[in-house]
Amino acid sequence: MDLISRISQHFADSAQTKLDAIKVLAAPLADAVELMVGTLVGNGKILACGNGGSAADAQHFVAELVGRFEMERQGLASIALTTDSSIMTAVSNDYGYDAVFARQVRALGQPGDLLLAISTSGNSPNVVEAIRAAHENDLHVVALTGKGGGDIGRMLRETDVHLCVPSERTARIQEVHALIVHCLCDGVDCLLLGVGE
Repeated sequence: MDLISRISQHFADSAQTKLDAIKVLAAPLADAVELMVGTLVGNGKILACGNGGSAADAQHFVAELVGRFEMERQGLASIALTTDSSIMTAVSNDYGYDAVFARQVRALGQPGDLLLAISTSGNSPNVVEAIRAAHENDLHVVALTGKGGGDIGRMLRETDVHLCVPSERTARIQEVHALIVHCLCDGVDCLLLGVGE
């Protein structure tokens, strides 16, 4: 096995997936940024959820909003629904793991808030249920998926924003999701701070 060639191929594949994604994601990314800024300016908050690497992306996004990304500003109202082990274990024990995010969306979400729902496959049952709860409670939804969008892609409304990475490979999708998170953070900062106007 030639590890140098294999590693080089990962870099090349990742770069190509990102270049391919620009064509389909640039416009909906701008829509997502505007929706998020509208939520925050309207005194709403952003809730974020996902599993595994997508949980890490949700937490990363919230950390950048509550802390800061690259520009100094006040903290922004956002909550990662993946971080409270007592809630996660109690809800999964009492109601099943599919309810761990939906239960929090119903408890914490208010009309006008926004759910950032992340699922590489688009089929994660607990993320699907979180979106269902968001719709029932008049939250906006921005969904990050791949692999054609799966169940999530089919359930989103016209008022939601779907950021579906054009790839079938989990690692490549997750790499683009990380870039999307940074684009969202940068866009929110730029609009809120009036950068580039």
